[in-house]
This record gives sequence, C-alpha cells and structure tokens, in this order.
Amino acid sequence: MNFFKNKLVRVLPLSVLALSSSTANEAQANSRPNIVMIVSDDHGLDDLGCYGNMAIKTPNLDALAAEGIRFTNAYCTSSSCSPSRSVILTGLHNHANGQYGLQQRIHHFESFETIRSLPVIMAENGYTTARVGKYHVAPESVYFFEEVIPGGNLRNPHEMARNSRPFLNANRDNPFFLYFCTLDPHRGGGVVEDDPHRPDRFGNRDQGYEGITETLFSPEEVKVPWYLPDTPATRSELAQYYQSVARLDQGLGELFDILKEEGLWENTVIMYLSDNGIAFHGAKTNLYDPAIRLPFIVKMPDSKNSGAVTDAMITWADLTPTILDIAGVLETELETRKSIVEATEVIWSSLPMYEDFHGRSFLPVLEDPETGGFDKIFASHTFHEVTMYYPMRVVQNREFKLIWNIASGLSYPHASDLWESSTWQYVINSDIDTYGPRSVIDYLERPPFELYKISEDPYETTNLAYNDDYADVLNHLKEEIRKFQEKTGDPWIKKWTHE
Repeated sequence: MNFFKNKLVRVLPLSVLALSSSTANEAQANSRPNIVMIVSDDHGLDDLGCYGNMAIKTPNLDALAAEGIRFTNAYCTSSSCSPSRSVILTGLHNHANGQYGLQQRIHHFESFETIRSLPVIMAENGYTTARVGKYHVAPESVYFFEEVIPGGNLRNPHEMARNSRPFLNANRDNPFFLYFCTLDPHRGGGVVEDDPHRPDRFGNRDQGYEGITETLFSPEEVKVPWYLPDTPATRSELAQYYQSVARLDQGLGELFDILKEEGLWENTVIMYLSDNGIAFHGAKTNLYDPAIRLPFIVKMPDSKNSGAVTDAMITWADLTPTILDIAGVLETELETRKSIVEATEVIWSSLPMYEDFHGRSFLPVLEDPETGGFDKIFASHTFHEVTMYYPMRVVQNREFKLIWNIASGLSYPHASDLWESSTWQYVINSDIDTYGPRSVIDYLERPPFELYKISEDPYETTNLAYNDDYADVLNHLKEEIRKFQEKTGDPWIKKWTHE
C-alpha cells in the first residue's frame, strides 16, 4: 500500500502538468525570475544594522535591505529548526505536515511521505533546484532537490557561496531555485575557556575560516536586547554571537558578488530570513515576540520597490505559496492538488493531504509594500527536542496576542544548549530572580492562557487572560485559535475537550 501511495503522489502531478504545452513552458522559462532563499540559523530581529542595531556589523544584509523590501512584522510559526523549515518548504503548519520537532530518525520526527514540498513543485514546473548547507528535514523523498551542492564547513558561508558558483553559472539561461542555509549563528563549537564566564563559541574558532576576515566584538560594545538579562555572562555570549553573525554577513556578500558576476542579480529574487529566534531563553523554542518575529528581506527583480519597508503581517507558512506565485505556477499547483485529492479520495481520507496551503501569497505586498489586509498571524509549536513537549498555539493581530499553553501544569522545558548556556547558568546560580522582563518562576510555570495587549504592552509582561474586563476579547481569540486548528488539521484541537 505504501508503494501505491507514493506512486500516486509522484506520478499524478506530472501527468496533470503534462497537459500544458511544453513549448509554452520553454518560452516562459527564460523570462521567469530565479529565486534564492537564504535561511540562517537562530538570527534574531534585533541583530542587523538595517533593523536598528548599530553595534553589530552586517553591511551586506544592510545593502540588501537598501535594495530590497524590509519586513517589520514577519514571523516564523514554530521557533525550532526542523519544524520551522518544514513550514518554510511546504506552506503547511508542522502539526499537519508531520515534522513535529527536531528531525531525528530514531524518533521518527519527519514529515509525512504524502506531503508536496516547494523544491519538488518547482522542479515539476521547469525550475532547476539545488540546496547547500543545513538541511535538517526529512524524508529526502519529500524535500527533494535535484542537486546537493557540497557545503564544506557549514560555518563558512564564504565557502558555501564559492561552491555554489558552478550551479549558478550552469543555469544562467534557465530559471533556478537555490536554497542556501547557513549554520551560523547557531550555538556550538565549545566554550571560550579563557573567559571567566565560559561563553558558547557560536562556531567561532581561533584559526578562523578561509576567506573570512573575522570581526571581533567586546562584551562592552554589544547591545543587550530587552528580553535578556544584562549580565556579564550575557554580554560575553552576545560578543561571540555577534562574531558569528558578522561571518554570516561576509559569506552572503560573497554570494551576492557571484550572482552579480554571473549576470544573474537583476533577474533574481533574493529572500533572507532566519528559521527562528536567537538561541537564548526567552526567544528560541518560545512563541513570545523575540522567538517568532524575525528579519525578512526580499529583493525583487530589477530591485523593484528598493528601500521600502512594510508592516504587513506575514508568516513562514506564506513563503511557499508566494514563491510559487512569483514563479507563475501557484494556480497550476492548486489544480494539481485538487486533482490528486479527487483521484485518491478514499485512499487519502484519513491522511494529511490538502488542496490548499495554510499560508497565502503576499506577492501583492512585494508589488506594493503598502498593501493592506495582512493583519493577523497564527503560530503552532509542539516539540523542540523529543523531551521538550510543550505545545502552544497563538493568534495575533495588531492589538492583541493570545498564547494557549496546552501543556500548562508542566514546567517549561529547556533546550539542552540553552540550559547549559552561561547566560542561563549565571541567572539560576545567583540571587537574580528575573530574566529580562519576567520573573524566572513566571518563565518556567505558565498559565493555560496568556493574553497581551501588544499595542500597549509589546514586551508581553501583563497577562490579561484572567482580567474580567477582557473576557470577550479572550473568548473571541480562543475561538480564532480553535477555527485555525480545525482548518489546518491540528490533532491538538482535542485538547479543548479532552485532557
């Protein structure tokens, strides 16, 4: 039966697509834009010059923002690597695509084999696809790229860029989709032993990396964001993190130069985003603002609307339908999905197959950054590591944000690297009882619902969920979450009535 299912998924879409004119497809190919999607690892919104941080050094991303469109309200839907990337590449929330937590074969955290992903759809529609760098989703049959470019050291985006040149050169006359994923600025690489606070190295090393001129930062010159405690340990770790971000930026500068040298820059869409928030408590693995509101920059062909800033509220669930819309194949894909569902209705009746995406195209915003109607987002997080079960669902609009902590009653779990971090250890081993804007106990022990009036309380510190004056708002947003779960096939919808 599994063999039969796979054949249906792979063969039927191709047969549907074959109905279109191959001649028309060939004529269209040269006019369609190339697409480069750059996904960094754990890069926070506060940590680019173009987003207001004058202490950090990101000249290449700042230049991209000057030539592109900068989003101020772009959100991941799960602040964890694999779940977030699965949403990026499918347009489906992770509770529906099956990538519930970090991709680990031993725990079978991977997407359902029936899911159609962005690279597969792009390849079916005449784009050449390639990936380089971090992957961390599965199975490969679902997230299939035609070419895997050797990444070399994934902490060296300069090397990744140079390794991508042959692919870019070979596809100067064919539309392509390049998925370029750095490991920076993720934690890792040990600790700085000669620092009394022993901060994580964030991939930095004494011998450096070929092609990279490392930019060093002192703890005194970093900008401590509002959601972190301003301690010597935090500052030491931020200095290492800044260095990793600066290395990332240098490598992207090399990639941009190669695109220009190959004559591809003008007809290439470039998207820069992070998979989730910075790897510190209060951000990554949470659904608070620092965890999910992230940098997002888009350069359109011919740098249309360069230097524009938009406050449209979009999520990573919107990326796949938007890219398909840019490529001119969104409607074709929707027809393909409809045909699959109709032809396999009985077989798929109890499996996650969707005719539509959970996100929507924001191409109108890219055409006109002042486009309205993008005023609400949803988020869904269930696992990080397999031992970190803490499902949360979120609805947020311009005025309010509601977090439903489905596992309230359990202490909030720690990612292993965050628990070991000198930032967290400094707090819990001292007499400090606050962490950023919250008490440590409030961070660890959370009520079922957290309602914030973010228009007046952007730091999410005053929970209004148990304030009678906001009962109507709370009930309305609860119903919004329930409808979202129903629409997206969320198994955790049963928690409304069953514990």
